Amino acid sequence: MSVELNHTIIHSRDNRESAEFLADILGLEVGAEWGPFVPVTTANGVTLDFATVPAETIALQHYAFLVSEAEFDKAYARIQELGATYYADPHREHPGEINHNDGGRGVYFMDPAGHAMEIITRPYGGWKS
Repeated sequence: MSVELNHTIIHSRDNRESAEFLADILGLEVGAEWGPFVPVTTANGVTLDFATVPAETIALQHYAFLVSEAEFDKAYARIQELGATYYADPHREHPGEINHNDGGRGVYFMDPAGHAMEIITRPYGGWKS
């Protein structure tokens, strides 16, 4: 069997709020609560299990999602509809912009717990001229 990521736990101030926020932007479903977790499963079967923890214990993380051009358009439109601040870069120096790294498009936005979420249409280093 090859090694695959199966699931990861994402700390949040409110597990349902964070799960619904990301699922809404990415066009995914929020699964049934299981114990302390509210799951969101990606197309490749990886489950993001959102867990509520005290806000002061959250170590901010970065999560990047590879999407198609059409999925990017929908997610980007949803980010804008929500009035969420977005950036072209991880250092948040270019607000209100997207990037075109590796010949694709990408954008960063923060989830309700402060995690940096990113959607990209090309994997980094994957563009060849």
